[in-house]
Amino acid sequence: MQQPPAITPETADWTFVITEGCAECGFSSQDVASTGERLRAAIPTWRAALARSDAAVRPEPTVWSPVEYACHVRDTCRIFRERLELMLREDDPVFANWDQDATAVEEDYFHQTPAVVADQLAAEAEATAAAFDAVRADQWERPGRRSNGSVFTVRTFAVYFLHDIEHHVHDVTR
Repeated sequence: MQQPPAITPETADWTFVITEGCAECGFSSQDVASTGERLRAAIPTWRAALARSDAAVRPEPTVWSPVEYACHVRDTCRIFRERLELMLREDDPVFANWDQDATAVEEDYFHQTPAVVADQLAAEAEATAAAFDAVRADQWERPGRRSNGSVFTVRTFAVYFLHDIEHHVHDVTR
């Protein structure tokens, strides 16, 4: 099977969206208690994008197709759920590094089946939504940090996570 051209690795530090929102996709910070609800609301949009006949087609040679974005969102849900659980279980954990671009190549996002990914994404999103729904009021300020030193609380982590999901909805629907 032919491999697609490489995607330029993401180097931006998107933590600014926590306080500033995102002009590119229109994201603004939410009441963190609505994280699960907003995540679930994205599932039908992902299913529709993955049901399109061009779901596996890149709009540009070095821009992910909807199925590649969906694979990333599926994996983002899983990774962030694991990190959320770690923050709730441990005091100020440091997250293992996750190279999303390497994962896309290693997991061969380009050749994954849209309908299968749609179901996987829905399951991961629902599980992650339930994990955020279960956060108690006294847990929102628990800290955790990325390997690069970026510090989050469960509250800011929820905002950062939801932006990633909603930004990629924007990527596949514009």
